[in-house]
Amino acid sequence: MSDPVQPLSAPDPSVTPDVTGFFDAATNTVTYVVRDPLGTSCAVIDSVMDIDYAAGRITHASADAVIAFILAHGLTLEWLIETHVHADHLSGAPYIQGRLGGRIGIGENITVVQDTFGKVFNEGTDFARDGSQFDRLFAEGESYRIGGMKARVMHTPGHTPACMTHVIGDAAFVGDTLFMPDGGSARADFPGGDARTLYRSIRRVLALPGETRLFMCHDYGPNGREIRWETTVAEQRAQNIHVRDGVTEDDFVRLREARDATLAMPRLIIPSLQVNMRAGDLPPPDDSGRRFLKVPINGL
Repeated sequence: MSDPVQPLSAPDPSVTPDVTGFFDAATNTVTYVVRDPLGTSCAVIDSVMDIDYAAGRITHASADAVIAFILAHGLTLEWLIETHVHADHLSGAPYIQGRLGGRIGIGENITVVQDTFGKVFNEGTDFARDGSQFDRLFAEGESYRIGGMKARVMHTPGHTPACMTHVIGDAAFVGDTLFMPDGGSARADFPGGDARTLYRSIRRVLALPGETRLFMCHDYGPNGREIRWETTVAEQRAQNIHVRDGVTEDDFVRLREARDATLAMPRLIIPSLQVNMRAGDLPPPDDSGRRFLKVPINGL
């Protein structure tokens, strides 16, 4: 039975989840274990599956580190959350789920992403485009529980149509909507992305209370600084180089679109999209039992 839909409500600053980050240097991705401070329930947000793309080899060291942490602390995994369909790393969610259980959730607009990239990769009619590969599709304003903690979901598109921000107590997990203040914001030039929409989504996030802790999905250590992934709404509003207070929507759109025009495609976009739109599963095997990833020529 799915969780009941509950109305959007303000963050509960009295709840301070325990948050542990795992940084994957190969993809600059941060995976989070989010724990109920009054119990043993937890969620994993934006997990990573390792790939040697040149060799076509999948391994699981990143996911195994998260699994080991959960087991070592006697935690019960209830949710595996994907903030969006990542284009720069493969999800480790089904691998972790196979060992620890839990439910895999993503925003309901995964169906838009599946329809778009199902065509790009010529997946045919066998590829379901209804989000059924996931255990839960979240809509704007819905909520779910991690032990005694209530988590609520904000639809924050712009980077992709399916991007969601998950607000859990005094913490918000923003996916690729925002980077650290000196990193700015995520690109908005993928199919279904839009800079103006992204600005409006970011301003929704920055309307949360100033003390709200914000956790990034990525950090690239601009100008050689050490890797960081936690900031606050107040810090972002004062210092973010793209969307601090005073930057207008038109200013942001001009900046974002000009920057996006200079960016190369992410190194792992082709395998990532094919895997992540399937909730982290690899494409089905052929008649010989072998699995393949496709490379669309001039498709992206």
